[in-house]
Amino acid sequence: MPDENSPANDPPLDAYSRVVTAVAERLTSSVVHIELQDGNRRRVGSGSAFLLSSDGLAVTSAHVVDRARSGIAGLADGREFDFEVRGRDPLSDLAVLRVSARDLPAVELGDADQLRVGQLVVAVGSPLGFAGTVTAGVVSALGRSLPTRQGDTVRLVENVIQTDAALHPGNSGGALADSEGRVVGVNTAVVGAPIGQGLGLAVPINATTRLIIATLISDGRIRRAFLGIAGGMRPLPPRMVEALGRNQGVEVVDVVPGSPAAKAGLHAEDIVVAVDGEPIHTAGDLQASMTGGRIDTDVVLEIIRSGQLEEVTAVPSELN
Repeated sequence: MPDENSPANDPPLDAYSRVVTAVAERLTSSVVHIELQDGNRRRVGSGSAFLLSSDGLAVTSAHVVDRARSGIAGLADGREFDFEVRGRDPLSDLAVLRVSARDLPAVELGDADQLRVGQLVVAVGSPLGFAGTVTAGVVSALGRSLPTRQGDTVRLVENVIQTDAALHPGNSGGALADSEGRVVGVNTAVVGAPIGQGLGLAVPINATTRLIIATLISDGRIRRAFLGIAGGMRPLPPRMVEALGRNQGVEVVDVVPGSPAAKAGLHAEDIVVAVDGEPIHTAGDLQASMTGGRIDTDVVLEIIRSGQLEEVTAVPSELN
């Protein structure tokens, strides 16, 4: 007699359901519910995280961790383990945890730079404390910017993924996966009433964020260079478009007094078009160029000033 519980007797699934269930089965065991604790072991918050390696490294959102240093991670199978915060970077909204366990089911990372608008994505997390919750939707938009803050410093996380997969409080830090079950984003925010419905945001997993995660694992923090300008995208004059082979740069709107930019002689209306020979098209490009390796070193800025191409040398300090 056939086994009534055999998969062969399961009702057939449509193609969409097959994809979502396959991703859910692959990811649910790798996404954990986290309870944050203060120094007195009192609960101070909760959220989601996903396991990056079998030896207990996990990724979540920096705003979920906030200033907590430890907590408890709950797996889908009911096991619970202590964890410590290995490192956090509020300006990318990423944090790394070290879970006190081994032989854990880790996720496979994908590349958000390969996503396309309309592509199916699946979110797994612990909204409102309901661990192992799965929602699905599509990539609604790409290339969004998410402002983050650390003290007086405001930074834009670039190329944020917008999705209509339902996200709720507690989803932050959880996984956003493609149809192959590869994690392409870290769920970070949901836009709700009265602003809008069905708007979720995720920090992308790409070459930039992989480097941030790797640095948090090794060093526990991210060092960034500080130039000291505020600026925005500016179309280049036709003559410069022809000379440089690109059509935009970053116009300096303001210079922080006493900053490396001020000491280098930069001023409003200068247009930055390259840093050490690397083309600069947007404020995001300029921001991304200010890596830790440029702290206290000579940096050559190629600028357009009064219609002429010039070079100035700045020595960025460390962003505090």
